[in-house]
Amino acid sequence: MTYLIPVIILGVCGLLAAVLLTAASKLFYVETDERIEKISEALPQANCGACGFAGCADYAAAIIEKGAQTNLCRHGGADAAGKIAEILGTSAAEVVKMTAVVHCSGDCNATSKAFEFDGVQSCKAVKRFYGGNGLCKYGCIGLGDCADVCEHGAVTFRDGVASIDPALCGACGQCAQVCPNHLISIKPASKRTDVLCSSCDNGKQTKLSCKNGCIGCRICEKKCPSGAIAVSDNHASIDYDKCTGCGICAQSCPVKVIHSV
Repeated sequence: MTYLIPVIILGVCGLLAAVLLTAASKLFYVETDERIEKISEALPQANCGACGFAGCADYAAAIIEKGAQTNLCRHGGADAAGKIAEILGTSAAEVVKMTAVVHCSGDCNATSKAFEFDGVQSCKAVKRFYGGNGLCKYGCIGLGDCADVCEHGAVTFRDGVASIDPALCGACGQCAQVCPNHLISIKPASKRTDVLCSSCDNGKQTKLSCKNGCIGCRICEKKCPSGAIAVSDNHASIDYDKCTGCGICAQSCPVKVIHSV
């Protein structure tokens, strides 16, 4: 009898809790659109955030609940957009092929190290010491943080500078996120003209630290017929929405830091 009463009380409490939980699940049940789960399954599950949402599931919910565009998944590309359109019963939205580009051409033939770093061999770690170990504090550190996060093997190194293969790049943007010098941007793959320098030093200092650096002379800015290139913070940058790929800026650049292929 000593043990029976507590057991009965415990059983009654458990029964009440079960009843309350069942009632709560019915009362607060929120019906979800089954298309969200289907769209989420159609996405590559990279959860890279390149679409502008927290992950694939969040993006799927945004398509249904917020009317987000169906062609934002860079990782899945046209295949993912086609599957989403099929689920929604709409026409597939056009997907613009994107790729990453490294805005630096300061290879080992153009610049050198200010000191040898014996600590953890990562770009992030080196950046903490005096802004980096290169003569140019804005250039590619070259220890491979970007390559480490690339799931496609699109990042390689040539003479100490990161290079990205557009054919392999999924444009997820993870390489851009980990680069401590913010040298990597995402652009339309069809736009083949790039300024391969990010130095904010004046022309004189840039020439002292790197032979391939932008000197901010503004010749490209003056020559561009579409107003797509401008110089600010002592280096040129391209507005890819305006760029026609004519190559005039590359032809006129005195230090050949603008590449057009």
